[in-house]
Amino acid sequence: MSIDDTDRRILRHLLAEPDLPTAVLAERAGVTSGTCWRRLERLRGLGVLRGQGMAVDWRRLGYEIEVSLRFTLDKTAPRAFDDFLEAARKVPEVIQIQTFLGRVDVRLNMVARNMAHYQEVYRSRILTLPHIADIEALMHVATIKDSVELPL
Repeated sequence: MSIDDTDRRILRHLLAEPDLPTAVLAERAGVTSGTCWRRLERLRGLGVLRGQGMAVDWRRLGYEIEVSLRFTLDKTAPRAFDDFLEAARKVPEVIQIQTFLGRVDVRLNMVARNMAHYQEVYRSRILTLPHIADIEALMHVATIKDSVELPL
């Protein structure tokens, strides 16, 4: 897969403002609308662009707490990962699931309306997930950098 400087310019502007109309994006990237459209279609075909998403600010919906939960699983069970991930996907407050190689096997990011809600979800839904050998909870305090921009 090869992208050139024109693709990079288009991507930089698209990352900065994902909802730009193609004509405006083309103008800012210094290409015609037709060229911009073809480049975007090519980038989609290459899998570089995977659609346009919507970002929801869960804090504005009343969720004040974010916690990162790190799990080490009991890997003596043959389906430990599969069982754990299947159950974790069913917890509505879990907004992200990641797997790792190393000391930590899985990380879940979850949100809660307040501390009482967090404690209720933690006790009734998180601690009941299968095959947990160890768990560490990290309370989110501040976001210092949250960027999708790449050095293009």
